[in-house]
Order: sequence, then C-alpha cells, then structure tokens
Amino acid sequence: MAGCGGSESPVDQAAADPVRASATPSASASPTVSATLALPTGTPEVDGGPVLPVTVVDETGVEITIESIERIIPLDGDVAEVVFALGLGDNVVATDLSATYPPEADALPEIGYQRALSAETVASFAPTLLLATDIAGPPEALDDMRRLGYPLVILPNEAIPTGAGLKIRAVAAALGISQRGEEMADALDAAIAEATVPPDYDGDRPRVVALYVRGTVAQLVLGESANTRWLINSAGGVDVSEEMGIDDNAPISAEAILAAAPDVLLVPEAGLESVGGVDGLLEIGGLGQTPAGLNRQVLAYDDQLLLGNGPRTAEMLARLREDLSAVIVAHPKEDS
Repeated sequence: MAGCGGSESPVDQAAADPVRASATPSASASPTVSATLALPTGTPEVDGGPVLPVTVVDETGVEITIESIERIIPLDGDVAEVVFALGLGDNVVATDLSATYPPEADALPEIGYQRALSAETVASFAPTLLLATDIAGPPEALDDMRRLGYPLVILPNEAIPTGAGLKIRAVAAALGISQRGEEMADALDAAIAEATVPPDYDGDRPRVVALYVRGTVAQLVLGESANTRWLINSAGGVDVSEEMGIDDNAPISAEAILAAAPDVLLVPEAGLESVGGVDGLLEIGGLGQTPAGLNRQVLAYDDQLLLGNGPRTAEMLARLREDLSAVIVAHPKEDS
C-alpha cells in the first residue's frame, strides 16, 4: 500500500511524483479534514498590508528588527510554504532545494540546500529578510549573513502537533501580519485536533516504522525528533522507533527491525523512488521479512508533506489516519 501526497530530511530533500503500490485505503475510515485555510478578511493587516517595522525575538533569543519584507528568502521548504500560505509569496525572491510546494516556490531561483548554505549566494539576491529554522547551516555561513547586515530570524521547528501553528505564528510575526498568522494557526490547530485519533481508540493500532532512504547513501529509521513520530501516533498507529529507543535516527538494522515487527513501512516518496520502488525497499536489511514487507504494506507521501510541519499538516494527518485504518495488522487485538 502506498499513500500519496515532506520537507526536511537527515541527508537531503527532493520532490517526487505520487507512488502507489498494492492495496487501497478505506474511503470511510476517517472524517474529511480540510487543510485549506482561508486568510482572514476585514482586518487592518489584510486590508492595509503588513505593519512594519517590527521587532521580534527569535528561537535563539536574539532580538531582530525587520524594516522591509520586500525581498524574502526562506531558508527552509516548510517556511517558504508558510510565507506563500500567508499571502506574501510574491515577496519571495529565492528558496532552498527543500522548497517543493507550492509550485510557485519550487519555480524560484535556488540558493542551495539549507544545511550547506553559502552567504555569498544568498547575498547575490539582496534579501531584506531571511527566515530559517535550526536546520539551517553551517553556522559560519549564518554568521556571515548576519555580519552582512541581513535580518536573520530563526523560527520554531518542533516536531509536535502544535509545531506547525507555532511556526506559522512566528513567520507571521516577522512579516508584520501577526493577526493573520494567529487566525491561520488557530484554524490549523483545530483541524489537526479533529483529525487526531483519540488515545482511547478501541481499534487495532498498526505498528509503523518511519524510514528515510536515499539509495545506498542513507538508510535510516526515523525517531522522536522527526515529524513522523507524532503523526503516526496521532493517526492511530504505534511508532515502533519509540520501542527501539531511537531519539534522532539510526541505521536500519535487520535484527532490530525484525524484532520490532512493523505492520507498515512509512517512507518519503523520493526515497522510495531512489531504491527502485517497493521491491527495492523490501530488499533492504530485514524489511522484506517483517509483517509490513510480507504484506507489501508501504505508505509513501510527498517529502515536504510528510517530513515537514507546515500549513498542510492537517491534510497529512487525515490521509495517514485513513491509510492506516486499511492495513492488515499482524497481531490484532483479541476480543475480550
């Protein structure tokens, strides 16, 4: 089974077309949750534009004053998506390689990859505002950007259900449209709560392992620090990386994977393509012998949608909830 539909990854990030293998998710498994959040209307910010200058304190505790948002460079794909969702995409002059959605962001000139930035390349676009998360680097490049006088705001990037809302609020504050961000984030938080399976859910919870693969270069199990942990658990699954004691990520181990016995393999689409699809994935150490491999239960979603935590997170959660409800559970809960 492959779902369709991330952003930051341990090694790199790439876009891919939807991939679908065997099985079909149940259409009635979960309520329909809209992730399309309309901008508020009738407020001074929307009618009159952003209120600048604005001073914010970023995630590192640094106070930054933003005078202009005429030329924005988001140094992260999810952040770029937030800027576009807030209606200021026309002000974005360049993005990094991880920005694959919306298409308008993907089509912009690229500054390289967010983990390997060059201050010289960024400076060539004469930005008036740089927006980043703790993923951006190397630190020397960020220091060079600050020395050049570019306002650089480090944003919250927590892998939790309210993480997307926190990010949206912080971006909006830096853009001088705090009220717009508050309303969008509130709507998103509510949609995520609506799509979340209650903790006392009485059905069978499939065991899921989230993987990050890029050919033979990277073959990892994603842990607590990845956006996948809370998504899996909120969608009604059990993230087996927690039982495996993985905090960040760890190489795929045949022994550990077989002991974890996942019912579902969850992967970014680009990663699945990089190993030759489902058949290639199941050839990686032990995966083919797990219940997930034996039943070919592989869920693959767009990289930025799955690995990021942005405006479409409620959509991602609702789709994962629906897809997980359709899988075969190797050891279902017995009736009492």
